[in-house]
Amino acid sequence: MKTLYIDCGMGAAGDMLSAALLELLPDPERFVERLNSLGIPGVHVTREKAVKCGITGTHLRVEIHGQEEGEGAHHHPHHHSHSGMEEIEHLVGKLPIPTMVKLDVLAVYRLVAQAESKVHGVPVSQVHFHEVGAMDAVADITAVCLLLRELDPDRIVASAVHVGSGTVRCAHGILPVPAPATADLLRGIPIYSGEISGELCTPTGAALLKHFATEFGPMPPMEVDAIGYGMGKKDFPRANCVRVLLGKTSDREDRIVKLECNVDDMTGEALGFALERLMELGALDVFTIPIGMKKSRPGTLLCVLCRAEDKDRMMAALFRHTTTLGVREQDCRRSVLQRRVETVGSPYGPVRKKVSTGYGVRREKYENADLVTIAREQDMSLEEILENLRKQ
Repeated sequence: MKTLYIDCGMGAAGDMLSAALLELLPDPERFVERLNSLGIPGVHVTREKAVKCGITGTHLRVEIHGQEEGEGAHHHPHHHSHSGMEEIEHLVGKLPIPTMVKLDVLAVYRLVAQAESKVHGVPVSQVHFHEVGAMDAVADITAVCLLLRELDPDRIVASAVHVGSGTVRCAHGILPVPAPATADLLRGIPIYSGEISGELCTPTGAALLKHFATEFGPMPPMEVDAIGYGMGKKDFPRANCVRVLLGKTSDREDRIVKLECNVDDMTGEALGFALERLMELGALDVFTIPIGMKKSRPGTLLCVLCRAEDKDRMMAALFRHTTTLGVREQDCRRSVLQRRVETVGSPYGPVRKKVSTGYGVRREKYENADLVTIAREQDMSLEEILENLRKQ
């Protein structure tokens, strides 16, 4: 299985990700020429050799009308260009790139817009991206989306993300690291701080990881075919780079923990709440089975599947949210299909589709939340929408 691993030991930013991925191509200069031919207003991209702590890699220099700019304090001085989602959609819609790449670019921007909307308490339509909406960020995001389409990995895994520490100055003032929008984008993704002072993960980098990476954790066993280093502009005691490794992994097998308990004195509503909380806390799956207990009383077997590192948290939640007096545990080995999410075009706009592959099997399923949203907007049934999507 073709696997891409992204090492975020020094965070992630759009220009660093694109530079690292560029090194995986057999003809990177040709790709840069293609990027410059897209007609992004005022943008010119140059591929430069860069050395950080003795490691040679690539820095992508993005100039806007002849001047280099950046998306965050981690790389370059801030600028204060203001673009809304409508302007971004109009710009991306005119770019001579495949429709699927346009959908990826816009999906990344929508993630940022939603995070900014939540942080600032305004509707998405009123969000102005400041640094993120500038033309250099359009170039970075478009480059990453194009590169990943060209590399076409079956599986994208990223490490835990080093976010840096201290504070960062942005258009709204001095903010803690990670900046609020970045922190929101990194919900559900393992992150950590460290001895490096500064912003290592930018909103653009966080959104790209959230959109494309389907797993976060250590590098899986893999035969590496190519390695790329994408360099940031600033110097730190550690090499300021994103490293990507492209290679092959076998069909996947991993280990999980199964926790279970018997209960016979809880209401259906209380059990339902316990299941919801366990899933919110990161359980892989939670399910119940009707059972008969002592004295012929009906009861419920509550089962939780989780990663080994989450076992203690799940155990505490079971005792807190159920009436059980004991929890059994069992180490399990499971084989799983590789899963990723694709964004596809439809008559109703972009729709996410879950794709699972491995062991000679391929399965596809549309994201139910997207179907429900379309059904409400179009006043149609889910069956009608699915039938129309299958016809396209």
